Amino acid sequence: MILETIVTTLGADGTPHIAPFGVTRTADDLAIAPFRPSVTLNALEATGRAVINFTDDARLFAGCLTGRRNWPLVPATAIAGVRLAESLAHWEVEVVRIEPDPVRPRFHCRAVHRETHRPFEGHNRAAAAVIEAAILCSRLHMLPWEKVEREMAYLAIAVEKTAGDREREAWGWLCDRVAAFRSESLAAEPPAADAAADDMAKPQVSS
Repeated sequence: MILETIVTTLGADGTPHIAPFGVTRTADDLAIAPFRPSVTLNALEATGRAVINFTDDARLFAGCLTGRRNWPLVPATAIAGVRLAESLAHWEVEVVRIEPDPVRPRFHCRAVHRETHRPFEGHNRAAAAVIEAAILCSRLHMLPWEKVEREMAYLAIAVEKTAGDREREAWGWLCDRVAAFRSESLAAEPPAADAAADDMAKPQVSS
């Protein structure tokens, strides 16, 4: 089972970092698998500790994907670390085993402390749509534009029907990110006329 969470870590120099992660849970095993290079990966290698935060605020996921990482933090309880001040609950974990990989190693962790801070007040389809869109935004460089357009249009339905203020704000950040990526991609493409001219300038091979 994959849990959509916010993982907070401290670097070797004590600098905190916030990142969204799908944490794989199998019984008591909690696996965090960051890609290289990654601030979270560096922190896990340096300290062997992290905090897995559970939140119903979709802005955390959208914010981390759009450069908004300045969310309030407080000290963890049982480990040298930090947690989200407004989390619903958090688990403080220690790395017990590393599964090496040149691209995406897996840090297998165990929870050493768990706390619940406030009750979960129900599911929101718009929040789920924002999380899906945030994952989509993390892969814009790997996906065809048609798929991005299609997915965003579908996810917008849930946002339009069920969003509150927090979800609408988060959705706006992600839409801006997608639009900026599209503009950057188009600006990097050679004009059609230039591309045709380049083709004409290539030596022609007779059959």
